[in-house]
Amino acid sequence: MSDKPQVCAEEDCDRPAAVRLFVPWADDRDVCTAHGRALVQQPGVVAMPLEDGPDEWQ
Repeated sequence: MSDKPQVCAEEDCDRPAAVRLFVPWADDRDVCTAHGRALVQQPGVVAMPLEDGPDEWQ
């Protein structure tokens, strides 16, 4: 396991990944808290906090 935190999968975002999004029409991806909170509002998108992610998602 790497000591470097995983970064958000969204373009031009360098924040640490906090949640894995399961998106029915696209690939699953790990994103930061801000992107996770916005994207999970879409119908069918499910979010799961990452074990090693920041605590603020929960």
